[in-house]
Amino acid sequence: MFPKINDVLYISMDTEDENEAKAIYKSRIADLDDNAMLIEVPIADGSGRLKKLYIGDELSASFTTEGGMNHYFNSYVLGYQEDAVLLVRIRKPEKGDITSVQRRGYLRVTAELELSVTTKGSPPFLTKTVDVGGGGVSFHLNTDVGQRMEEGMVASFWILIPYKNGALEHVPFEGEVVRVQKLSSSQSVAMVKFVQILDVERQKLIRFCFERQFDLRKV
Repeated sequence: MFPKINDVLYISMDTEDENEAKAIYKSRIADLDDNAMLIEVPIADGSGRLKKLYIGDELSASFTTEGGMNHYFNSYVLGYQEDAVLLVRIRKPEKGDITSVQRRGYLRVTAELELSVTTKGSPPFLTKTVDVGGGGVSFHLNTDVGQRMEEGMVASFWILIPYKNGALEHVPFEGEVVRVQKLSSSQSVAMVKFVQILDVERQKLIRFCFERQFDLRKV
């Protein structure tokens, strides 16, 4: 599925500037031609701050279609066009450049990331994820050191997200355990779905998953 006019894009910058790399921007596709998309000047999600783009800037973008599919692609700035408002020309992705995933499941990738888990009445503990996605995560449990969770439990989490440009981001959320799979007498894997997460934080996870998927494709 290709993006179309009026689709909303969520954009992040592929940059070595750590603060800039964390930001998520929203834009809208105003027009299309054979090689480019014309988008409105992106606005910082939450603050409304306009983002000035320069020719050659590399972008990661995502959009959602009415059928409930999330789509992800990389692009870069080609130039500008004066219309009723200033529009930015970015490279139009080719068919093979777009990763598409059902919205209900989001893009999910295998990744060993640092995860903090806090349950009611118990001190937090650190563990590692098995996989992560826009709808939830799964992670290791070691009962030998007191890491225990049961189906239906709700806990607070933060996950440490490393981007390919070296930037790090802590993403907080609340999640519910939907399944615990026992691997051995002391090792289990807990699967958690998000029950409370800000959209801007979810977009940070989606961006990581997209980067990870793109890297895996090149292997």
